[in-house]
Parts: sequence; C-alpha cells; structure tokens
Amino acid sequence: MVSLFAVLGPPLITIFLFAMGATPYALWVSRRKPSRLARWAVIGSAAAIAAYGAGAVYGLAFTNPLDVCADKTGGGVYMDAGRDYTLTSVDVKSFPPSISCHWSSGRSTEVVWFWTSSLLYAGLACAVVCSVRLFVNRSKGRNARPPYETV
Repeated sequence: MVSLFAVLGPPLITIFLFAMGATPYALWVSRRKPSRLARWAVIGSAAAIAAYGAGAVYGLAFTNPLDVCADKTGGGVYMDAGRDYTLTSVDVKSFPPSISCHWSSGRSTEVVWFWTSSLLYAGLACAVVCSVRLFVNRSKGRNARPPYETV
C-alpha cells in the first residue's frame, strides 16, 4: 500500500521550499530593486532547487529503494501492491532524481513524480538564460564608456 507521505510528500516539500525562499526573495526585491532579469534568474534557480528537493524526498529512500517500489512480504520477496508481480530490479539516478522499478511482468514504473524533472529543467533553463543575459548586458555596459571631456 502506498503511504500518505509518498503521495503528499513531494508536493508539500515543493510548496515548503518555495515558501522558505519567498521571504528572502521578497526582502531582496524590496530593498535592492533588482532588474527583471535578475529576479527571473533567482526564480528559475529557486524552482530548480525546489524541484530537486521534491524529487530527492524519494532520495531519502535512495538508501533502500526497494521499499519505495514494493512491499516486502513475509518471505522477504518484494511484490507490487496488487501482489501480482515480483520486483526484479531497481534503477536509481541522482540527477534528475529517478527511481525506476522493473517488474517480473516486463513493465517498468517510475516512482518519482513526473513533474519534478520538468520543473527542474525549466528552472535551470530560466536561470541559465537570464544569467547569461545579465552578464552580456553588464559587459556591454562596461565597454560603453562615456565620452571624454575636452578641455
């Protein structure tokens, strides 16, 4: 049986991480008045961190991914919730967070929520694009020197 934490944990962790990042972000925006690009770079970074954190909630189970995929029977065999098939193998990847369960029926299931990798890559893309544009804008600003005064 799937635990309540497995169902509600990742979305709640994501919301919690966004909330934890919202206060420093709000203080930074109100005090420093950053540019729109700087704000989007920070938002993209926060989204990527929150998505990785939500996916890594299952990462706490990376130490024993068999328990995430299946239930252990009295005989020590890992079976799916319907008790139809046995677990043959588990693939664990840390980036993007992924736990793939392979069953004796030949099918495979992904345990980590589907939206974590999408949000992770979207946040990283946003952060990288905005950061590059910030650096390009700053380097153009340094090269454009005011004309010298003539005496």
